[in-house]
Amino acid sequence: MKKILLILVLTLIPFCVHSAELPNVQLELRDYHGIIIPEGTFVPVMNTQEISTQSCDEGYKVKFICTNDLFLHETNIIPKDTEFYGYIEKINAPIIGTNAAMKIKITKMVYTDGYEVPVRGYLYTSNDNVFGGGMSEPAKYIRMAQRQQSVKKTTLQIRGSYERKMGTHTTIAPGANELIILTSPVWITHTLTN
Repeated sequence: MKKILLILVLTLIPFCVHSAELPNVQLELRDYHGIIIPEGTFVPVMNTQEISTQSCDEGYKVKFICTNDLFLHETNIIPKDTEFYGYIEKINAPIIGTNAAMKIKITKMVYTDGYEVPVRGYLYTSNDNVFGGGMSEPAKYIRMAQRQQSVKKTTLQIRGSYERKMGTHTTIAPGANELIILTSPVWITHTLTN
């Protein structure tokens, strides 16, 4: 009996709610469209602290400040002094023959008014965004005699040996000007106006 009553009440509820109509309220929305910053965009930034493979670990938080206004068409989409935050994604320690290396990932930008936008990017280098990682100095130099055909003289030439020294740590100095490259599009719905 209780089940039949429950089913009867549940079927009558939509008819009762339908009879009390709600007013149709339309909100005035501003005429604003979002902006997409395309993948591969470079953002000029300045480093705010020393970042070193010697004193920092993977996951170490980093901060950069935008040095120029970045415009898309006539809209200032990333104003000067916007802060970019990220962390050291990977560190390779120095070894014999190779200097230390690190890769820095950027995860968000914060406008000067405190509004945050998630981003995906890296601190840019031409070496697949890896800072450092080059060959270390030769351990010793070898003298070689080289015959020059044009002047018919023999000169001594010094070249590095195949043996290498222990690699050195990689450091990004505070105040260094760098570039951030965006690895995916960023949807901007917030811009600052003066």
